[in-house]
Amino acid sequence: MRLGISNFATPIGVHWPLSGWLQLLPEGVQIMPRPDAFAAVSLTTRRTFVAGSAAALGLGFCEADPDRAFAADVTGPNMLGPLPGYSPQIGTFVSQLTWMREMNGVLRATEKLTQADLDYLFDKNANTIGALMLHLAATETYYQMNTFDGMKWDSWPADIKKKWDPAMNLGDAGRASIKGHDRDYYVNILHEVREKTLTEFRKKDDTWFLAADKTWPWGPTNNLCKWFHVCEHEAHHTGQIAMLRKRLPGAKPDSGSGG
Repeated sequence: MRLGISNFATPIGVHWPLSGWLQLLPEGVQIMPRPDAFAAVSLTTRRTFVAGSAAALGLGFCEADPDRAFAADVTGPNMLGPLPGYSPQIGTFVSQLTWMREMNGVLRATEKLTQADLDYLFDKNANTIGALMLHLAATETYYQMNTFDGMKWDSWPADIKKKWDPAMNLGDAGRASIKGHDRDYYVNILHEVREKTLTEFRKKDDTWFLAADKTWPWGPTNNLCKWFHVCEHEAHHTGQIAMLRKRLPGAKPDSGSGG
């Protein structure tokens, strides 16, 4: 029986030499090399980057070159993948984080809303759309402090808590204090917080991104998982905002168009 090298896979970041695989083979089974996997691969486009990375991960022989991982000839928000200025996995995640924000997130969900819309409270237990927008900025700020600054969760200075806790925790404090602002106020804060995130990501590498925090309440959790939560957290609250928007006084009937 002959098997190609591509029949065997290792977890991402784990590189086993071929001799290690040979020790695991049953008697009579031979490895059939894949010469095409060793061919020189140009990483000048995203397509060839993906192909080259697949070969590298399958064989466990090399790391992707982040400086050649960007397709200069094909760009746009829907071209997810490594980005210049970031390590390969961080760049890929940043492209996803940006897609969520720019293409299908809070910015689109709040387009053309007025201050009255953003302040509208449906009942005494609800949150306003403006409060949910600021909540996203607060969450991202706290994850910055935990992952980039290495601060234990909720160990922030008193002035930081005073500024961000009402938006982070919402509830009565958020309902009392988060109001009276137009959309630009919230969007500018979201942009400011995101720029800090991107600046800090440029300073980090994939080893940091995948490092486990064994003290995290969820169990061992790496920075990728923490930041994936920040991304999906925006998706969650964008859905809430979309629902609230459809129920605002004077809202137009749902056109039925997809997201």
